[in-house]
Amino acid sequence: MSDRSFGTHDGTFHADEVTACAMLLLLELIDIDKIVRTRDQAKLDHCEWVCDVGGIYDPSKKRFDHHQSDYQGEYSSAGMILAHLLETGLIDPGLAHHFRQTLMIGIDAHDNGRAGLPLGFCSFSHVVSNFVPVRYDASDAEQDAAFIEVLGFVLGHLKRSKERFLYAQSCRHLVLEAMKRSDECLMFDQPIPWMDAFFELDGKDHPALFVVMPSGHNWKLRGIPPTGEERMKVRKPLPEAWAGLLGEDLEKVAKVPGAVFCHKGRFISVWESKEAALQALAAVLKK
Repeated sequence: MSDRSFGTHDGTFHADEVTACAMLLLLELIDIDKIVRTRDQAKLDHCEWVCDVGGIYDPSKKRFDHHQSDYQGEYSSAGMILAHLLETGLIDPGLAHHFRQTLMIGIDAHDNGRAGLPLGFCSFSHVVSNFVPVRYDASDAEQDAAFIEVLGFVLGHLKRSKERFLYAQSCRHLVLEAMKRSDECLMFDQPIPWMDAFFELDGKDHPALFVVMPSGHNWKLRGIPPTGEERMKVRKPLPEAWAGLLGEDLEKVAKVPGAVFCHKGRFISVWESKEAALQALAAVLKK
């Protein structure tokens, strides 16, 4: 057995085993120079971790294949690895949930044939598949080089996703304080990721209608969605007369100086100062 080694099948690759491998690299459980791509069982038997090949699902032996008929679960090798990491305490539960909700559900569904996308939509699994060599007769060396290339891409995605999650978690106390301060509007003096934390903190039952916070050199007045699942909707739209207006045109209609623009979808408007954003808020709440 080679410690910190990872085995998967050779040839064409898919998002599930690439992501499983990237997840183990992210948590520093394997070494990139110990990745083996083969279907030779003798070589796989020497790997500490084996994913998406071998016909065995046995987390106690670090074997994570989902193709055999006696496995009837919904996971691909990516979902299997994430579940194992969670069960063994090798990943923070909150981070595991984040990866599951934002990535793994889709990868598992795509790899197991449950996902269908409307015309024109591209999933993470499709992006990973686009790294596969174009020619069907690509050599083993070309396939392996492409696997390492896409592995870097997926690992980078996981790292950035983790950083965003940790940053959002670090702002939870600011969101909670804002929720306690006001029933009408969440006020922030710095731009932060607020939405996930808001709904994790029972924001669905909080009466706030808007958020006011800095946006670059300006300030924004943004409507709050009714739930975490309905993010394209807002509890109270901005006035219909504001929709799509810019600068002076918006100032004239809103009767608030310092206007920048109001989105035609009426979920967000931008103002030159905090004072202007608060005046706009007051005007909206009166309607």
